[in-house]
Amino acid sequence: LIEGFEQFLGHNAMLAYLVMMAPRLVELRRVLKPTGSIYLHCDPTAGHYLKILMDAVFGVKSFRNEIIWRRTGSHNSAKRYGPNHDIILFYTKSEEYTWKRIYRPYMQGHVDTYFKKKDERGRYWSNALTGKGTRKGESGQPWRKYDPTAKGRHWAIPGIIAQELGIEDLPLIEKLEIMYQEGYINLPKGKAGMPEYRQYLHQSKGMLLQDLWTYQPHTKGVLFDSGECIDEDVRWIGKRGDPERLGYEPQKPVGILKRILKASSNEGDVVLDPFCGCGTTIAAAQALNRKWIGIDITYLAINLIRNRLADHFADEVAYEVHGDPKDWESARELAQKTDVPRKEFELWALSLVEAQPKGDPYKKGGPDQGVDGIIRFEDGKKLGKLKSKRVIIQVKSDKNPGVPFVRDLRGTMENEKAVMGVLILLYEPGKRSTIYTVAADAGLYNCEIMGGKDYPKIQVLTIRGLLEETEFLKMPITRRPIQRAERIQKDKQKKLEV
Repeated sequence: LIEGFEQFLGHNAMLAYLVMMAPRLVELRRVLKPTGSIYLHCDPTAGHYLKILMDAVFGVKSFRNEIIWRRTGSHNSAKRYGPNHDIILFYTKSEEYTWKRIYRPYMQGHVDTYFKKKDERGRYWSNALTGKGTRKGESGQPWRKYDPTAKGRHWAIPGIIAQELGIEDLPLIEKLEIMYQEGYINLPKGKAGMPEYRQYLHQSKGMLLQDLWTYQPHTKGVLFDSGECIDEDVRWIGKRGDPERLGYEPQKPVGILKRILKASSNEGDVVLDPFCGCGTTIAAAQALNRKWIGIDITYLAINLIRNRLADHFADEVAYEVHGDPKDWESARELAQKTDVPRKEFELWALSLVEAQPKGDPYKKGGPDQGVDGIIRFEDGKKLGKLKSKRVIIQVKSDKNPGVPFVRDLRGTMENEKAVMGVLILLYEPGKRSTIYTVAADAGLYNCEIMGGKDYPKIQVLTIRGLLEETEFLKMPITRRPIQRAERIQKDKQKKLEV
């Protein structure tokens, strides 16, 4: 299939993406349980190619749905319709996959149109008591001279009524008779019809979830017995002021993953996200008492997920991070890896002091003006008139760090109008190095908001010291580099054993 794509597409970014995805999808199918499902989120640009690729890996018969998710309110384009949706492809490993029905609130208009009748139990409408297709068992047998098999159908008793009447364990024909005696079944007036049951509004769970997930703002009051807008649980994340936004692109709303996990897994099941980004799947899985494994190649994402889990669940979640440096030797190996961009070492080092990378760390081209990371804090005499201050971070992996590094940092601080600077070194300065002396010569920053406390304008820290917690960044109270995630209350859960 990939060879066919190559002949059709040629050598370009789309082919490179499909070549990257193909072996990963094969591996995902391998580790997926027979009862498992896979959901692949993509945009319309690549969705049709990925659909063919998924058909090849999982089989055409394993396709279940193409879900349309409205990802933005509007997207203006000069010569085409505004593209404002993404695609989620839903496949399963086998026919015996885990599936639970998800319901959404009825439209108020639907309730007003259908649930017009009323008796002592409440509002209701007459609904079919049979399902499509014939059955050889009890559900295909005649009752009171009504033969569902002759109509190409079978008896289908709503479980909620059987549960309410306490008749779940009785034979089907007995259930029908009791339902009739209790006034739940209407017999047809003509010979051609079939019995119907009274579907009461208070017993109805709502509308079964469909494959269009399209948030409609400004629709409060449209849904029955709900203060939400249509599909508000999967609304897109606002650009400004949204409490769910963490400042990581592209971030998906947690409501999407909650829908998926509720439908395709049970509590205690294992959820795997091999491209976990800012950890939305992980957060949803933890909140719904699922075990989870998340994979990402970037240390920026790993640090963000750490913060997100701490904000969401505090100490109620136990997990381990595999693959990040735990000691100086593994940090050196990361810095020297040829198959990993050096930027990953910088991002990991910045996470040790909770610094934010400058701009988009993965954007190609353009110098960083000697700034690897930034920390912000606010200072001033009065709380209502605080001004934002910047601390710039430089990460160096050179084997022989010297005084020029400090002088360069001081010059960059002046150019960037930063009040403080931090130099993080992989290799420790030699015993005769004057690097610490030159750093101290830069003087002190007096922080008014901290009661006039002084902090070194330039600090020199080492990777070893930060890892072993013998060195610490001396800073005023800082502003979080990543927006704080909302707290989620949940019971403690055991860690997944691997």
